[in-house]
Amino acid sequence: MTKTYYIHTFGCQANKSDSERIAGDYQARGYQPAQSWQNCDELVINTCAVRERVEDRVRALVHKVSNYFQQQNQAKPKIILTGCMLHHGAEKLSKMLPQLDQVLPVGEVGFNHPAIRQDKDHAWVPISTGCNSFCSYCIVPFARGREQSRPMTDILQEVQNLVDQGYSELTLLGQNVNSWGLEKVGISLRKMLFDQPNFTRKDLPTNQSQYLNPQGKPPFVKLLQKISQFKQLKTIRFLTANPWDFHDELITEIGQNPKIDRFIHLPIQSGSNSVLKRMNRGYTKERYLEIVNKLRTADPKIILGTDIIVGFPGETKAEFQETVELAKKIDWKLAFVAMYSPRPGTASWKLYSDDIPHKVKKKRWQILDDLINKKNLANRPKIV
Repeated sequence: MTKTYYIHTFGCQANKSDSERIAGDYQARGYQPAQSWQNCDELVINTCAVRERVEDRVRALVHKVSNYFQQQNQAKPKIILTGCMLHHGAEKLSKMLPQLDQVLPVGEVGFNHPAIRQDKDHAWVPISTGCNSFCSYCIVPFARGREQSRPMTDILQEVQNLVDQGYSELTLLGQNVNSWGLEKVGISLRKMLFDQPNFTRKDLPTNQSQYLNPQGKPPFVKLLQKISQFKQLKTIRFLTANPWDFHDELITEIGQNPKIDRFIHLPIQSGSNSVLKRMNRGYTKERYLEIVNKLRTADPKIILGTDIIVGFPGETKAEFQETVELAKKIDWKLAFVAMYSPRPGTASWKLYSDDIPHKVKKKRWQILDDLINKKNLANRPKIV
């Protein structure tokens, strides 16, 4: 009898892409997809850990599945946990969720088998894994490890395969796509945080310091140019780029290359320089504005989206208002606004008290959501 699997995915596009590859691995082993977790042999829960609320939803799902099969007096499927919640470690996860049967690092499922994609026109193409940055609030470096770039030959071969299958749109994925191919400095963030009992904000290295300056054209620009040579491709997108290494050559390429989508997602996180410093983002709002102005000079049709965190530790009314004013000035057409939640193990969790009340965070979230997202609801940029 053929065994079945079901994948429940939480989180971002990177997790969705990982789930496509997990599905490819299952089907290469002879499994067939189930229609729901109620009738599968193996249930894979691909987790997100960026916010505490998402981890709560993962835990709720595990309990729901276990309780359902107990009430039905049936054996539950094998429950496998993967994704970003693995930053807790297998031992802690087993205590937290004793219903689990296996903890699977997503890195163990690679590119040996074709991904199983539902969309027949658009495809996600991961170009790097992990993150080399030191944003103080972020759990990703702990969950996914230090940044590693896929070889160009592997990426181009995957693109060739997609084109042969009729795909005309793709999105390049990475925690910081524009650092793809840069020579990296390998510092262990976890070791740095926990091996220094007197660790302070000043001990956090800048994100820029984690890469050596490119000699000549940045590698990511070269990759975009190579991929653009596939005539069948109509649209190329990329997520997520960051301001600290958004090179002028990339701006020029975006302006000159009609295949690159005119929607550029460029996270700001805060419009206050003092908050950005506490976040260790490695740029100022003035630098961010400089990039925006260069992009719009390169092509006035470019539209922008962003990520913003409200209620970061110590955020004053005046600091929040700086973000509001910047939103009015830049006119983002889409913003993923999140209320800060401390993630155990991160620098901000170690350094700062979560001192902004939830009702204040919620109010600030609502102000920005109304100002950016609700205002642009009718003309929301296409997000795949």
